[in-house]
Amino acid sequence: MIKLPQTTQALLKNPLALSGFIIVLLLFACAVFAPVLAPYDYKEVNVRAILAPPNIHHIFGTDELGRDVLSRMMYGSRISLAVGFVAVGIATLIGILLGAVSGYYGRWIDSCLMRLVDIMLCIPSFFLILAVIAFIGQSIWNIMAIIGFTSWMGVSRLVRAEFLSLKEREFVLAARASGAGDMRIIFSQILPNAMAPVFVSAILGIAAAVLIESSLSFLGLGVQPPLPSWGNILTSGKDNMETAWWLSVFPGCAILLTVLGYNLLGEGLQDVLNPRLKNK
Repeated sequence: MIKLPQTTQALLKNPLALSGFIIVLLLFACAVFAPVLAPYDYKEVNVRAILAPPNIHHIFGTDELGRDVLSRMMYGSRISLAVGFVAVGIATLIGILLGAVSGYYGRWIDSCLMRLVDIMLCIPSFFLILAVIAFIGQSIWNIMAIIGFTSWMGVSRLVRAEFLSLKEREFVLAARASGAGDMRIIFSQILPNAMAPVFVSAILGIAAAVLIESSLSFLGLGVQPPLPSWGNILTSGKDNMETAWWLSVFPGCAILLTVLGYNLLGEGLQDVLNPRLKNK
């Protein structure tokens, strides 16, 4: 009999984490296998089925050009999840580096970096993203980079707090006494012990990044047609609200399920990985 690790067993016993994990796994499988699962090509136009309601041939109906909505949503999930993972990866990397330096060295370095965080937090992120897009242009890579470079502040504060509590522990003092340098202490001793809350924050950040990308695409500033995105499918729904309800309902439900899945998974992981919560 295969014995699962203790953390995995705890996750399977946590209903929040398990339900979130199932939703995320289904979305991930849908994105990865979209070319196989999608009944039609996302660019395929059928002029005989323009704005067709859900039926046996088009389960989620068609859009104003006769394209299959289900197929476009499956391919759109690849865009949304790619933006989420890449943007959160950039934000997490920046947040870890700045938070580690700030928490480990303290003093004036900590003060300067935390004032930078405070300044960034004072600027509304969505409007900052809109302003940057206006200057550098619209592309999927620009959107990933912009979301990542404007979302690292929360991670940096988490990492800083963990470093402040861990840098005076016995194992760190022992490593310093043995002659270990700062970089080795930061990345080999302290950082591995500070990653649990960062991991939870990253999972929750994916949901936020998906929402931002969908909002930008809905406004016409994100992914551009014919490339499908849940946001630009919603734009078609807005233009045909009275005659094609399915263009708004199904993409909206996909965004809702994605955000709900990542939030449930993040909350469940927090319960599992936080020993204070486990002891309550």
